[in-house]
Amino acid sequence: MDFHFADEVRRQLEEALQKRGRVNIVVAGRSGVGKSTLVNAVFQGDLAETGQGRPVTQSAREYSKEGLPLTILDTRGLEMEQYAETTRQLENEVRARSMDPDAKRHLHVAWVCISEDSRRVEQGESAIAEMLSRYMPVVVVITKSRSDRGFREEVLRLIPSARNAMRVRALREEDDEGHVLEPRGLKELVDVTMELVPEAQRNAFAAAQKVSVEQKKNRAHLAVGSAATLAAAVGASPIPFSDAALIVPVQIGMLATISTIFGLPLSQAFLTTLISSAGGGLAATLAGQTIVSGLLKMLPGVGTVAGAAISATTAATITTIFGEGYITVLSKLFMRNPGVLPSEEEIASAFREELHGRKSAA
Repeated sequence: MDFHFADEVRRQLEEALQKRGRVNIVVAGRSGVGKSTLVNAVFQGDLAETGQGRPVTQSAREYSKEGLPLTILDTRGLEMEQYAETTRQLENEVRARSMDPDAKRHLHVAWVCISEDSRRVEQGESAIAEMLSRYMPVVVVITKSRSDRGFREEVLRLIPSARNAMRVRALREEDDEGHVLEPRGLKELVDVTMELVPEAQRNAFAAAQKVSVEQKKNRAHLAVGSAATLAAAVGASPIPFSDAALIVPVQIGMLATISTIFGLPLSQAFLTTLISSAGGGLAATLAGQTIVSGLLKMLPGVGTVAGAAISATTAATITTIFGEGYITVLSKLFMRNPGVLPSEEEIASAFREELHGRKSAA
């Protein structure tokens, strides 16, 4: 890799991380409803245990962790005797953030947690849900769910401002008689939240959550489609050899974007290794196709049109092969060991094998 290529890798990496952005979620509820357990079950990094907690108000803390594009604003308890003050303090914070010129501080969705064991909706829970709904979508998360018996419908009746109510059990449970209750509802909660999070924050949410590989794949497929369209436009340029230097950054940016969507801890060294592992090097592969189409473009008359058509199609096809191959690899690795990030060596090796397999099949 020469200096210019390394510089391009660094630039595309920084751009991908910037575009991914950040998602900020309010988690409210009484003490003991399982907020920390829920956060750790849904998101990477055991955020509620190992994240950096910063006091925001007397009754709320903000949690974040380096490398994770997520901030949790936790009310740290919503007790009856102090719910009015908690709600007032939280609204002041929420209102201030909604007007903050730094979009990274805006709050995007709220989870109001109510334990199914309680079988009731407290006044404080209704009040804080109503307040939050004036600033962002609210989902009621019914935690420790074991037996509904109409409680979900009652929650929706008493908190009409909620967009949905999701029954969730974050941990595997076993009673004294040996009956086992497996975790439930986490993927459905992630799916519903993804629909409510603004489009600009969806890649960040996909990256931060760990329960739905499908959501990561969906966002990554969109990135491949965008990159393929851009590569085709570059390849269709009538200027001979102009596409070689322009398609390579598109390819690098696509791989970087997919990596960020899957929540990988990216580095320039990893991205360079990933590119190099792709069948002898991405740059060399693209150079081969652009030389052929570039020569065709130099022919008078129809040569320019034919060369452009071949280059556009080939550029889009190669982009798609690389992107979809990378998604396949990451999906398999994430599903093989749920909740655990694969190593850089595992990813690079599996990507190389996947591309070799696709070339052989072709």
